[in-house]
Amino acid sequence: MKDCYEDIIHRPRPISKARRKMALLDRAAQFSPFAALSGYEAAVKETARITEEKVELDEYVLGALSRKLQILADRLAEAPEVSITHFQPDSKKPGGRYITALGQVQKIKEYERIVVLSDGREIPIEEIVKIDGEIFDR
Repeated sequence: MKDCYEDIIHRPRPISKARRKMALLDRAAQFSPFAALSGYEAAVKETARITEEKVELDEYVLGALSRKLQILADRLAEAPEVSITHFQPDSKKPGGRYITALGQVQKIKEYERIVVLSDGREIPIEEIVKIDGEIFDR
């Protein structure tokens, strides 16, 4: 069987006199994939991200937290090391997550209602759900 391209197989590649040769980078770009739905994947991930609801504390737990905050305020000079679990609201959707911060309490801003740790982290008192530390075992 005779090859269909026998008449052109050994001819040189034609070179245009009117147009210059396309750069390899530009040639590769025309074959690269594109996202027809740009942002869709990010939107799906954001929707799938799970947030927790904030737990409302009863008066007994709030009383215990208040007593622990008072102990911390009285003993700030000792720079007590504590573990504070608090709620961090999500900026993009309802709910948030619970975070446990470990550190030494530097000060308590009573007017702003914020606990400041020695590393500069500020924790709003309204978001605190649990405080633990050796200072409370005495």
